[in-house]
Amino acid sequence: MKYLIFLLLFTQFIHCFGVAQQHSTSHISIKEFNVLPENTPAENTSNLQKAIDWASTYGAALYIDPTDQPYSLNSGLVLKQNVSLIGVHGPTPRGTKHPTKNMPVGSVFKIEDAASAFITVESATQIRGIQFWYGNQELDDPQKVIKYPPTIQTSKTSSTQGVTLSNLTFYGEYMAMDFTASREFICELILIEHCYGYPLSGEFIKIDYCYDIPRFLHTHVNPAIMRKIGLRFSKAVIDNVVANKTFAYSINHTDNAQLIDVFTFGTWGGIHLGDESYGQLTNFNLDCVAVGIFKQGNNTKNRNWMIAQGSIIANAGATVEETHPIIIEGEGHTAFTNVEAFSGGNGALTNVGKSIDFMLVRGEKKLTISLIGSRMRNYESADPITIQNPFAVIQAVACVDKDENLFNKILGDD
Repeated sequence: MKYLIFLLLFTQFIHCFGVAQQHSTSHISIKEFNVLPENTPAENTSNLQKAIDWASTYGAALYIDPTDQPYSLNSGLVLKQNVSLIGVHGPTPRGTKHPTKNMPVGSVFKIEDAASAFITVESATQIRGIQFWYGNQELDDPQKVIKYPPTIQTSKTSSTQGVTLSNLTFYGEYMAMDFTASREFICELILIEHCYGYPLSGEFIKIDYCYDIPRFLHTHVNPAIMRKIGLRFSKAVIDNVVANKTFAYSINHTDNAQLIDVFTFGTWGGIHLGDESYGQLTNFNLDCVAVGIFKQGNNTKNRNWMIAQGSIIANAGATVEETHPIIIEGEGHTAFTNVEAFSGGNGALTNVGKSIDFMLVRGEKKLTISLIGSRMRNYESADPITIQNPFAVIQAVACVDKDENLFNKILGDD
């Protein structure tokens, strides 16, 4: 009898241990926590937060089942440590009814309010394969655009390390990802890859105080994204995005940042490299912008950027005079290899069709610039490089100017 009792208790222990282990390692459907397409936003928000709280204890992943109706939610969620939100980033499963027109299908969160950031991420978290849809966003009248808080933001009350955001699509957002941390609560080890959207503020990714290698990989900002679900922003709305004079990508207070294969269209600025940043920018296309790259620097030791294999179409300034493919100021070195700039008209937004120059160099401290194999055209000034810094030293080798003449010069080395 004692043996049978012991065997029964041991069997129950093994079963409970197996269940706990399964819950801690498997994807658990959010439907098990009563997060359902037919629920109200308040119900789903409360239930999803409860699911996250539970998953944080086990280090579990929550699976967002694909459906033909989105999960309506309010803002203010907190993705606590050790939790992953995983979706399919694709269409509804075979056998479901035809989706409603003008609505994304799959693993879709529909954000219903503008009270706060939709989701705040803590350390060791992941969001993958999810679509974020602001179904109430204005498409035609720029005066009616809803200025939603960021869709995803870093924690403002604790340092955040180890966040992966992958295969995400944003529809109708005002700002997608805000990782502007502080000196007190930094963010590090942030990986953002394969993300798509069109922020109506003009800001897709901002990151600040991330000293351990932030990475933006294969990201795409384009108003045509909305066409996927049969919607399209008006020309007036796109013009309003440009009028904000913001940058699609901004990075500061970073060490050795990596930006690879980044694209933007129809934002005033492409990429802002802040005065306390350095790293590498490669394989990029900045289309229909007023300023493609704005690089700053506040010392000569390590405020250096290596920029290669990219093109800039600078044509979207309100005037030709404010339209520059590249602006360099401050201190440090900037190395350009095989970077070209050209301009022309585009019917998707109001534009001047050309730039004033290829590069504007300004400031009052010594900086250095090297250019190799860069092609420069469709600029209005006599010379491709405008120098407003008497201490700048620039060397161009094997470059080509607007008249298709070789441009090999050393400037400022007197």
